[in-house]
Amino acid sequence: MMKHKKLSFTVFMVSLLTLLCAISTEKVEATETGSGDTYIIATDTTFAPFEFVDENGDFTGIDVELLDAIAANQGFNYELKSLGFDAAVQAVESQQADAVIAGMSITEERQQTFDFSDAYFDSGTTFAVLEGSDIESYDDLQGENVAVKTGTQGATIAQSMADEYGFTVTTFDDSSNMYQDVVTGNSAAAVEDYPVMAYAINSGGLNLKIIGDQLEPVSYGFAVLAGQNPELLQMFNDGLAAIKASGEYDEIISNYLGDEEGGSAGNANGFFTQLSHNFPALLSGLGTTVYLAIVSLVIATILGIFLGLMRTSGNGVLSAIATVYIDIMRGLPLIVMSFFIYFGIPQMFNVTVSSNLAGILTLSLNAAAYMGEIVRGGIQAIDAGQTEAARSLGLTNSQTMRHIILPQAVKVMVPSFINQFVITLKDTSILSVIGIVELTQTGRIIIARTYQSGSMWLIVGLMYIVIITILTKLSNYIEKRYVNSKSTR
Repeated sequence: MMKHKKLSFTVFMVSLLTLLCAISTEKVEATETGSGDTYIIATDTTFAPFEFVDENGDFTGIDVELLDAIAANQGFNYELKSLGFDAAVQAVESQQADAVIAGMSITEERQQTFDFSDAYFDSGTTFAVLEGSDIESYDDLQGENVAVKTGTQGATIAQSMADEYGFTVTTFDDSSNMYQDVVTGNSAAAVEDYPVMAYAINSGGLNLKIIGDQLEPVSYGFAVLAGQNPELLQMFNDGLAAIKASGEYDEIISNYLGDEEGGSAGNANGFFTQLSHNFPALLSGLGTTVYLAIVSLVIATILGIFLGLMRTSGNGVLSAIATVYIDIMRGLPLIVMSFFIYFGIPQMFNVTVSSNLAGILTLSLNAAAYMGEIVRGGIQAIDAGQTEAARSLGLTNSQTMRHIILPQAVKVMVPSFINQFVITLKDTSILSVIGIVELTQTGRIIIARTYQSGSMWLIVGLMYIVIITILTKLSNYIEKRYVNSKSTR
């Protein structure tokens, strides 16, 4: 009994120290990068023409080209971190990023938290409805639903107009989903910055029309956390002035908005065209999904074994610790956990956690709770008489567990292990909220460029089905080959 408890405690501590070392290593690497001339800049992923991903998988757009030109002019390097708008803002607040450039409107409320650069673009907000709709003015929105994007100036404007014009507001995390809600008829209108809406419509990707005038013109700014990175803000302002003087600024703006046409947004219609044009990107996203699932499940399996042993150890303290952990992890939504690890921990403890590390921690800590219950169930499924027989032969509890109980329990647990792998694989889609470009996020990025959500979500769904079907067949094979065959001998 004593050896068994010591083994469980030792391995648990080793696992915990390993995770802490991983976080510490990440912090040092990020600090070394941030302390030189390389800055981490957070941005949106679905805000064409200001930032989006082209067919080659490269970030492009007005914001990206302006940042490139300014960085070259001022001689600093940067790493672009692709997140949704709301997550990009949180990344700067939690000091996971040094600055944000994402078509961010300069408002009095935001100036309480951020220091803004000189304005680099002036824009107004507009409403758009489905082409052919009877809605011609704001008065026609009475009793309708209006789609907005979380955290944007458009969302604030829509909320302020909702009571006056009698419509309700629904929020989305990115522009493409907001547009599609109008296309599918769930919302009567979408609210977006005028150049973004005009680009989407004129590129041929959306069958929408703009109604009303531009509302509450605002300026876009490059933002850092208040009191942080003043040298980066000054370099941005100096570089912006320089490229305006040289004419490079006007050239960049004209490339995207000179004729108000985006060019490539709607050029990938249809299932097979989408698949052929975007297959390398989708394959890369699938690879990231599988990688995250495998690494997370390995960690979860190790932790789960010890949780299961603690639950069945007969020691009240160890069992209580494992039970509390399992209850917490099973009751905590994955999206909340991922936000806490990626944004909350850095802000509370002044450490830096990369998105991949945050994603792996989220999946593995969550899956470990379920793996612990699988292990507990497998151990308790073995007849208690075998334990008694082992003791009568003079075997210790540790020897009994290693040589008699666990080998048999593993056979019982194999199907559940594979099933948990499938669940973890699907759970990776949650990690898109912290900027990990796995399969689901890859689909969202492509839709932001093509506006063809139907065919792209079908492709993404089929890819999940294929890989999960393969895993299911593998589970059935292992169960028949190694479990059922031995149990009938």
